[in-house]
Amino acid sequence: MFLELRHISKSYGEGSTLVHALTDVDLRVDTGELVAVMGPSGSGKSTLLTIAGTLESPTAGDVVIDAMAVLAMSANDQARLRRRSIGYVFQSFNLLAGLTASENVALPLELDGVRARDAQRMARRVLDELGLGDRASHYPDDLSGGESQRVAIARAVVGERRLLLADEPTGALDTVNGEAVMRLLRATCERGVAAVVVTHDAQLAAWADRTVFVRDGRIADRTSPRSGPESLLEPKSPSL
Repeated sequence: MFLELRHISKSYGEGSTLVHALTDVDLRVDTGELVAVMGPSGSGKSTLLTIAGTLESPTAGDVVIDAMAVLAMSANDQARLRRRSIGYVFQSFNLLAGLTASENVALPLELDGVRARDAQRMARRVLDELGLGDRASHYPDDLSGGESQRVAIARAVVGERRLLLADEPTGALDTVNGEAVMRLLRATCERGVAAVVVTHDAQLAAWADRTVFVRDGRIADRTSPRSGPESLLEPKSPSL
């Protein structure tokens, strides 16, 4: 088990403005497993993702990553964990405007001590896998929304990260590019990465090993893990 969320609750505000974003949520993700999280807007999916990635703390409950109790760690240790072990794909992309596509992808590697030349080589390889080899030297302002999204995905999966968290990773992509992204995510899990993908798209969820459904801040339902020797490069049938 690589990621465990234990009895997670998250509230915002107080008194008449109190909002319960999550209530007593349990989620476990194994190494090499891809889990999709589905639910209506405002159900708590993105909050679940940010707590799993240590970007915010729960009001109650425990977060365990790679057998480490995250909430007991110092802020510096949490930051180191995020930099080295966790890849994020945000809806807003969060690319740095002053860096090229390949520089954006290579940045977390360089921050973790990888030599610039090696980081650039690794970044370009992932960009090639996503059909962006010819856009590697372009800046974010020169990229389309779909291209920027693929650069953000490349940045999340490059290197030796062991947990991937993605919020609507194919939302701005057409069918062909969306499939390329999901193939990359499945291949990443095959290398031993645990992944959680928030989505509204049943076709995307069909690539997951199992799907968790969230409604009103609670786990409403779950599918069973996929069984049998299905190819990791083909989606399973949606179970919705």
